Amino acid sequence: MTFALGSADHRSWLADQRRSLASFAAGSPAPGGFAWLDPAGTPDPARPVATWITCRMTHVFALADGLGEHPGADLVDHGVAALRSGPLHDAEHGGWFTDTGDPVKDGYAHAFVVLAGAGAAAAGRPGGEALLAEALEVIDTRFWDEDAGLARESWDPAWTSTEDYRGANSNMHLVEAYLAAGDVTGDRVLHQRALRVAERIVHEFAAARDWRLPEHFTSAWAVDPEYNRDSPEHPFRPYGGTVGHWLEWARLLLHLEAALGADAPAWLLGDARALFDSAVTRGWSADGHPGFVYTLDWQDRPVVAARMHWVVCEAVLAAWALHARTGEAAYGDWYARFWEFADARHIDHDLGGWRHELTPDGRPAGGTWPGKPDTYHAYQAALFPVLGLAPAPAVAVRQR
Repeated sequence: MTFALGSADHRSWLADQRRSLASFAAGSPAPGGFAWLDPAGTPDPARPVATWITCRMTHVFALADGLGEHPGADLVDHGVAALRSGPLHDAEHGGWFTDTGDPVKDGYAHAFVVLAGAGAAAAGRPGGEALLAEALEVIDTRFWDEDAGLARESWDPAWTSTEDYRGANSNMHLVEAYLAAGDVTGDRVLHQRALRVAERIVHEFAAARDWRLPEHFTSAWAVDPEYNRDSPEHPFRPYGGTVGHWLEWARLLLHLEAALGADAPAWLLGDARALFDSAVTRGWSADGHPGFVYTLDWQDRPVVAARMHWVVCEAVLAAWALHARTGEAAYGDWYARFWEFADARHIDHDLGGWRHELTPDGRPAGGTWPGKPDTYHAYQAALFPVLGLAPAPAVAVRQR
């Protein structure tokens, strides 16, 4: 097996991975959206249908359909219909609930509604443009804070009170969503907003802490380094530094640079390099076992040492993006090393899909991510290396 960037064998292997992942995920449609899948790819009836999973799978099926590698149009339509008129959508007050059992309206989920809408709109699917327009309006009127240049975290169902917490994770995915929506609609304001978010979270907060990116903040955007110390395995708000997000931000900075073109500030590349170096130096084999730990404390000691599939996916993509931008061989070497780890540990060659969580020595685990909830990170890891850094994948797959 070769994982050499750009080789014909590797591109063929990536295509096989995409087809396998899309087929595995094809079992996820459920009433009202897409279901959380168990290790065998069967919907887990104990889990509610979630907005973020429904959006991420709508996004994946739109990409697969655009490539012509999987008949995903009907699945895109299923996701759009669920998001426009299903139980996840609040027909009374607008916006989307976290899931069918949680009426909170969080920014993380809403960022993914924008991403799903962008994919459906780029695909020309019925209701796609309307979904994207509604999602952008909700973000604009409820979540975006123009003074801060960042987004609020969550609201109650009637939009009467917002949480006294601000998070980097939801803002990171808003950058991703704004890049996609900006390319689909042609609205450059969305790209500029993405830049404002990145400048504050990375160029201000992370740079000031030697590239240990903080995740949790007060409503005034003061860093809260002790947040969730008693919930270190939290899937969205774990205590400490989340190494995978340093890698994800590194990639997003390079997508942003490519989208902005001549208007891109020079710091984007330097910050991407610094975040990648910080993640690899501090997080890779931090406990003596191969792979990235989930979280570190502020002295770079492992807190949760589980290996999460999404982290190595983002490592693959950060290395690819830096290699694509710089041509430097070292990034290509890291790219191959990360894929070797993923192929040996996370890809489930028997049941399909990816094992979402492993113990440090490689055994399946589920303290944070039981089962195989969705294929978003893995599918992107298998797709982006055959695309460019811009335009956004929703557009790029339809230009191929």
